[in-house]
Amino acid sequence: MKRFIYILIVFTSFGCTNDFQNINTNPNFPVDVEPSLLFRKVIYNYGEAMSYEGFVAGNLLSQQLTALDFNLFDRHALKSPQLGGNPWSIFYTNLRDNEIVLNKAKNESTFSVYEGPALIFKAYMTMALTDLFGDVPYSEAFSGDQQTVTPKYDSQQSIYLNEEGILDNLQKGIAAIENYSGSLPLEGDVLYNGNLSNWIKFANSLRIKALLRISSKQDISSDLQAIVSDGNYISASNENAIFQFTDGEPNNFRMARLRAGDFNNFVLSETLEDVLKNLNDPRIETLFQPFGNSTNEYNGLINGIDASQTTISLSDYSLAGTIFREETGKLKANYMTHFETKFLLAEAALKGFITNNPQEIYNAALVDAFEYWNVSLPDDYLMGTAAYNTANALEQIITQKWIANFINGYEGWIEYRRTGFPNLKSVSASLNNELIPVRMPYPAEEETLNNANYSIAAEATDNNSINFKVWWAQ
Repeated sequence: MKRFIYILIVFTSFGCTNDFQNINTNPNFPVDVEPSLLFRKVIYNYGEAMSYEGFVAGNLLSQQLTALDFNLFDRHALKSPQLGGNPWSIFYTNLRDNEIVLNKAKNESTFSVYEGPALIFKAYMTMALTDLFGDVPYSEAFSGDQQTVTPKYDSQQSIYLNEEGILDNLQKGIAAIENYSGSLPLEGDVLYNGNLSNWIKFANSLRIKALLRISSKQDISSDLQAIVSDGNYISASNENAIFQFTDGEPNNFRMARLRAGDFNNFVLSETLEDVLKNLNDPRIETLFQPFGNSTNEYNGLINGIDASQTTISLSDYSLAGTIFREETGKLKANYMTHFETKFLLAEAALKGFITNNPQEIYNAALVDAFEYWNVSLPDDYLMGTAAYNTANALEQIITQKWIANFINGYEGWIEYRRTGFPNLKSVSASLNNELIPVRMPYPAEEETLNNANYSIAAEATDNNSINFKVWWAQ
């Protein structure tokens, strides 16, 4: 018996020292992942999640939708997110995963084709992040397994302008694609199906956007004119950075998967109603439904009602269009488009940053904007209600971009904070002293999990105030 036990112990010891990793590794939970799978996940997850966020929160801030209930956010209590309004984790989860793809591309030649697109997508997500919050964790973020789980906050100025910042990463991403000499395709690319030339166009459109964002702080004319003269940016619908939703799961728009009550909580904002009706704009028929007590009529509600004190009948107001629930196969997640690029260029031309004709670009942008929503442009639209007018051209450009970017709700609010357009209204029952917020607050979990660095950032923003302007708006 003693001999048997001895042999058993030796056998067990041998097995543990040589096969420990194989025995204790669950094949259903891999510790590594192919860049193609992770990159696809990043692009889709970010677009799907931010399209939903744009609908339930961004469209409230930009006054395209109004919330009937659960509407503290619509009343501008931004530190009390409800159905949406806390996109922080969307950014950092996807930036972290994108960093894994980027590191693999830089360190393993087999995956080098991913370097350019990963740099470009990092810049794209970073721009959206810092434009909402201002100073954010950046240089020490995204690599908590190797550096720190309590990263410092970087200034928005440095995030835009420094090496490995937004503008630098866009140019490095373009260079990485142009210098790629391998034969392996870019897989997992749900935006362009591996078309690297379109990734360069995407990057240059993002450069145009980034330069306009910081144009009050930097002389951008020469850089912007060089991009425009080169002409290698998104200018046609087949170059748009978009993801097409489907009618059925799992790739339909999230509002189609939620209960009807969540969808029915959002109706046409009075602000957008006034704009669309004054323009006699037929896009209202796609973006919204006639209200229940009418015959093909549309009615909006002022933002920020006090739901506890106000009785509202859903049948009196226009719900969002069927494209956002019953027919989401017609809907696209919008990353960057031909119409947005042209509206940006129209503004640049109006302000003299480039030598092009602003009216011509504005008219072309409007054609593209109607095409994007599959709505026929009325014959008299460009000569009548929306005719270019030098006296209020900037307002026209920004307002038209705001309408067309409906699925991208945070963009409208960001551009309002930058330009003052469109003309947003005071909300009905403000919880922010009648002020329209000018930045998103850092989430509560930052104060808990990254307190030392959060405290510095909060102090620099007047106690994490939603009324403290970000760098490019100061």
